[in-house]
Amino acid sequence: MLVRSRQSTVLARRNQAFPAHRRVVSRTMASIQRFDTGPRLSEMVIHNGTVYLAGQVPEDTSVDAKEQTASVLKQIDELLARAGTDKNKVLSAQVFLRDLADFPLMNEAWDAWVPEGHAPTRATVEAKLADPGWKVEIVVIAAL
Repeated sequence: MLVRSRQSTVLARRNQAFPAHRRVVSRTMASIQRFDTGPRLSEMVIHNGTVYLAGQVPEDTSVDAKEQTASVLKQIDELLARAGTDKNKVLSAQVFLRDLADFPLMNEAWDAWVPEGHAPTRATVEAKLADPGWKVEIVVIAAL
């Protein structure tokens, strides 16, 4: 005896009402937009309503971790604006610090930047960054 679930019965009825030659299968491939693409990376990629930023680093390495973080967050603001979104829609952030002793300074700039009630998920780790002058690097994912 064949027992059908409610869902398979509904699907069977729909398939009877719309034979294969009358059904329309819609498959849309979401586009991928890449910005400032170089040989190794893109600064920003947008796909399926989500904005992915490459690691953002400070331009001025002569300043402390707080100022470097503020500078990086300004760059993030600019990239998010180009994408048509803003820091209120940041979903996740990864913060890489050369030295965890800079954690309080980084947090001062971070706390001033994050809108109240819109804190994203975040991980902060100590890492050997590519340029010895960089005290911070931040990777962000945001919704459009």
